[in-house]
Amino acid sequence: QVQLVESGGGLVQAGGSLRLSCAASGRTFSSYAMGWFRQAPGKEREFVAAISWNNHNTDYADSVKGRFTISRDNAKNTVYLQMNSLKPEDTAVYYCAADPSPYFPAEYDYWGQGTQVTVSS
Repeated sequence: QVQLVESGGGLVQAGGSLRLSCAASGRTFSSYAMGWFRQAPGKEREFVAAISWNNHNTDYADSVKGRFTISRDNAKNTVYLQMNSLKPEDTAVYYCAADPSPYFPAEYDYWGQGTQVTVSS
C-alpha cells in the first residue's frame, strides 16, 4: 500500500512559478513509476507528466512541455512538479499518482488527495 500526500499548491499570477511536492509512504517507492495529473472544473482529469522509477525517463503532456519539469528524490520518497510560466488555463486540482510499473503505466494504482493550483490573469 502506498499513500500519497501532495503539497505546494496555491494562488499565483500568470507567468509565475510553483513547485508541487508529493510525499509517498512505503518502502517500495523507489521502484514505482510516478505521475502528475490535473482536473479543471467541468473537465475530465488529464495527464500532466510522468517519471520512471530511476529518473531516467520522463513524459509530458504537450500543453506543459518546456514549462513543467517532473523530478523525484527516491531517498526522500518524494516526487516534484516544477511549474514555470504558469497560465490561467493551468488552473486545476493537481493529483499525484503512483504505480508498481517501473515506467509509464496506462493506469495508476494509487492516488493522492490533490492540491489546488489557481493562476490569475
